[in-house]
Amino acid sequence: MKRIIITIVVVVGVLALIGWVLTNNKKENEAKTAVVAESGGAIVVKAAEVRKEPIVLDFSTNGNFAANQDLTLLSEVSGRVTRILVNEGSRVSRGQVLALVDPEILSLDKQVAEDALQKLKTDYERYKSSFETGGVTKAQLDDIELQLRNAEIRLAQANRRVQDASIKAPINGIINRRDIEVGAYLSPGTELFEIVDLSRLKLNVRANESQVVNLKVGDQVTITSSVFPDKEFNGTVSFIAAKADNSLNYPVEITVDNSRDTELKAGMYGTAHFRFPQQEPAILIPRSAFIGGVNSNRIYVLSKDTTAIPREVVAGRIFGEQVEILKGIEEGETVITSGQINLSEGAKVQPQD
Repeated sequence: MKRIIITIVVVVGVLALIGWVLTNNKKENEAKTAVVAESGGAIVVKAAEVRKEPIVLDFSTNGNFAANQDLTLLSEVSGRVTRILVNEGSRVSRGQVLALVDPEILSLDKQVAEDALQKLKTDYERYKSSFETGGVTKAQLDDIELQLRNAEIRLAQANRRVQDASIKAPINGIINRRDIEVGAYLSPGTELFEIVDLSRLKLNVRANESQVVNLKVGDQVTITSSVFPDKEFNGTVSFIAAKADNSLNYPVEITVDNSRDTELKAGMYGTAHFRFPQQEPAILIPRSAFIGGVNSNRIYVLSKDTTAIPREVVAGRIFGEQVEILKGIEEGETVITSGQINLSEGAKVQPQD
């Protein structure tokens, strides 16, 4: 019994909903009919008067600051760390010693290489004298010469390893991270320090096709950051990509001088403000006025007797929802911006208020 009651209630609810939808559709159709009747059978459209407007090329775009150089220093030698001479946050200069590795084993390798080289030099002189008297063959002399050259190379490598026992900074910057401790044993490739150079920063932003055509390397840019709302920073466009990314925007790199007080940090957000000279006013029409898109170069113009007249125009630059018209329409004319799908040449139209 309970199930039957629930079924009846559901059916009544569905019928009520259907009735409400039908009534609402009827009211909408009556309203549309009334509009058509009021317009005398004309097609209702939206229209806009054509006028010259100033063109503003200025734009702003957001991005992230990146360090001028961000380097992870790796070990080139094996050995145990005996001293660490810098801490995280320390400023370092190129060539400054950061840490020391126990040089004992490296020094022994160098000594072995020196002894081997000295012995081969002596052997070479003896072989050379014997060759002149016919005591050894040319092949034997060539072999000892090859051994001598290899020994010289091994000594040079040993000297380099001894030098690398003093770990030095390859760039100027700040120690952002230290990955070793005194007593740690290093192998070639072990991460030692992360060094970040913040004397200059790179602000990486993106510009669309209508914006990037106005940019060139060397342009001056004003930079702001939300963390320093009362300050402006100067930047210079240092790179413009020759190819758009997957979003059809072009990566742009702006170099910012940050050497004075290093207030800005890598990873912060920044806004680049691009400013351009004042442009001459031009005829602009809404993008929606084009039939099937801007590339069609076809629009409808509203004549004095309120009929739709198709017109071929030449479109120029696109500024958001406005399109520059180079040829085909004059200031003071009226273009139809909505309802073109229902129009044909000479159709009677009624512009909406």
